[in-house]
Amino acid sequence: MDVKSKAYQELLKKRPLNVQARFANDEMGLVSGRDIAAAAKKCDSIVLAANARHPLVVKGVLRAAKKKNAAVLIELAKSESTYCGSTYDNLADYALKYSAELGHGAVFGLHVDHYAIKSEADVLKGVGHLTKILNSGFTSVAIDASHLDDYDNFAATRALAGWLPPELGLEVEVGEIKGPGELSTVEEATYYIGGLNAWQIFPDYLAISNGSLHGTYDPTAGQMEGIDLKRTKEIADAIAPYGVAIAQHGISGTPLDKVSTFRKYGIRKGNVATLFQNVYFGIKMDPDTGNAITEGGTYTKEADRGISVGLWEKIVAAADEKGMSRKSGDYKKLNLPFCDMILAEPQPIIDRIVDEMEWWAERFITAFGAEGTADAVAEIMSERPDQNAAPDRKVLCERKDFRKDNAPGKGGNDGKNYDD
Repeated sequence: MDVKSKAYQELLKKRPLNVQARFANDEMGLVSGRDIAAAAKKCDSIVLAANARHPLVVKGVLRAAKKKNAAVLIELAKSESTYCGSTYDNLADYALKYSAELGHGAVFGLHVDHYAIKSEADVLKGVGHLTKILNSGFTSVAIDASHLDDYDNFAATRALAGWLPPELGLEVEVGEIKGPGELSTVEEATYYIGGLNAWQIFPDYLAISNGSLHGTYDPTAGQMEGIDLKRTKEIADAIAPYGVAIAQHGISGTPLDKVSTFRKYGIRKGNVATLFQNVYFGIKMDPDTGNAITEGGTYTKEADRGISVGLWEKIVAAADEKGMSRKSGDYKKLNLPFCDMILAEPQPIIDRIVDEMEWWAERFITAFGAEGTADAVAEIMSERPDQNAAPDRKVLCERKDFRKDNAPGKGGNDGKNYDD
């Protein structure tokens, strides 16, 4: 967007309060994930949510977002923040740096991906931790209590989500992402979303287990992409009355022609993580899916892509020392020790990495039908009276209908009572 335009200047004034508190004097187009979700719905599009395991992902994706005038999400999972060079402390700073290099004008949100909750203690710890994260400038949160049984998932999510500022984006999850064969059910989704609705908690997205897999699909191990779009549509239709859409996790490795159909099945957010890592590592990839190609039981490094061969050899040596398979998904855990070395690569190597990430981000934005959604975000924000407006949604359910004894699953598994 044109930073001098009236629409962009009004957008800056209506950014979330935590953004204004920290970046009041910066023209960075960092907006609420809630406004981005509303724009995707208005435009019948999907939001590209890129996991920035390395800071250069931010640069490539923001360049694509500005070029395509598309609103995007830059995200980082709670687990990723422990083993990547990007952290909840520095990601907003990298976003400001790379947005400023563009002259600003890119419209985006910062999303806390997979904020895992596995116990009542995690809920209480999350209050302090998320306060710090939001103070740094994040504008959307995904609470993931899917490791718990259905009632405890609902109750834990209700507790923490009810505390979060309603002006920020919210994603919730039912059913762990485990790959083909283990699918979330309509009953689970409607109980979960209906229960949150009864407590006046209004998620933008629901992540489900619909056959996707985090990381690379390894055909030599019998792994194939298997997103079940039929079940996805059934769940999407069931939760649509609550104003909730599907967040699709594990898109890396999925053919772009299939990705381009996702909008028909109620998907409004598309997470892409491992693909961007494949790019900066320079691993051989399927050009249609971004899936890493293994040959002879190992990733194949391409000399003219990504980091230098010399740096890749150091990464492989570090992985060998840790006993990792040379086609292991645990290579992601080498992001932290090698982050600064990647940033210190010669400029031509940095340029080719960012150029390729921008190219992939553009392809996803196009497949998602997201071109022009930055303007839609500005329009939606201009229609709001102030930056604190909560979502205008109806409460459709009664609290008494969502109890432990009528939950679809087995009930609590940790002996804790999250209810009032």
